[in-house]
Amino acid sequence: MTKFDWHSDPITRQTPVTKDYRNTQNVRRFLRSQCGNDFRFSRPFMAWIKNETETTIGDVVDEWNKGNKKR
Repeated sequence: MTKFDWHSDPITRQTPVTKDYRNTQNVRRFLRSQCGNDFRFSRPFMAWIKNETETTIGDVVDEWNKGNKKR
């Protein structure tokens, strides 16, 4: 199995967050497309992403949206 390139490989909601995950511009572009232009990484959110629980980028999108919905 080849290692996912977080800098250039296409990202979908089904892309697994691997131990090699990186907060690249490619990831930021995808997350902004899914979460809106208000998307920002915070330290607690980055820690949640890298918590070694099996997740996908779709889970990351859902978690960010859940915590950042306008009320």
